[in-house]
Amino acid sequence: MRQPVLELRNIVKRFGGLTAVNQTSLAVYPGDVIGLVGDNGAGKSTLIKCVSGVYQADEGEVYFEGEQRHFARPMESRAVGIETIYQDLALAGNLNVSANIFMGREVKRHYLGGLIHTLDEKFMLDEARTVLESLDIKLPDFNMQIERLSGGQRQAVAIARAVYWKARLMIMDEPTNNLGVPEQRKVLELIGKLREQGVPVILISHTLPDVFAITNRVVVMHRGRKVADKPTTETDSQQVVQYMVGALEDDVRAVE
Repeated sequence: MRQPVLELRNIVKRFGGLTAVNQTSLAVYPGDVIGLVGDNGAGKSTLIKCVSGVYQADEGEVYFEGEQRHFARPMESRAVGIETIYQDLALAGNLNVSANIFMGREVKRHYLGGLIHTLDEKFMLDEARTVLESLDIKLPDFNMQIERLSGGQRQAVAIARAVYWKARLMIMDEPTNNLGVPEQRKVLELIGKLREQGVPVILISHTLPDVFAITNRVVVMHRGRKVADKPTTETDSQQVVQYMVGALEDDVRAVE
């Protein structure tokens, strides 16, 4: 029996009197690309923030690679290989590509017995170039500031950063939002490369054509609850919309 990379059991997250996530369970296996969909306020982003350490669940359990985890902050989830790419990408516009890939994890050279430290910019640039080329990401200049890149190129840099740091689970929040059609295709292609490498991806998206183009499972949330979890080949956009608005609901019970 396959072991899930990530398993959520009966996750509950409250904000005062509002229950944003209610008894939600989810299992993510190697190579899965899961489309996590739902209307605004359905609880999708809150759920993944309970995984990435932005929030801590009020009830329920998080297991990663078979071990129960309690992530108090995002740095702790990143340390075990959970990389989350939010809509703002967490890139620094005034820094170049390599500086963004190594941001917060810079490589330094040491001199005089460690008394003097300098950034090893050549090493970081070479490593950035290698990972980008391995993903077939083409940039006009690796020394360009991020703010000069297109939206699709920035998304590609964020994905490359996660790949470089050996992500064992990738969570992506609306990665094709506000991108042109060619750039959307490139992002979906990169997600496909992750799948080929066995890296599972949770894809939050309102763009159902993208969900059906790249995922193998669709998970639908409505008012904080998981109402459907289906193989992508066994549903369609019309049915997913019905789940999203509450017209349909499967028997996806809490884990005992």
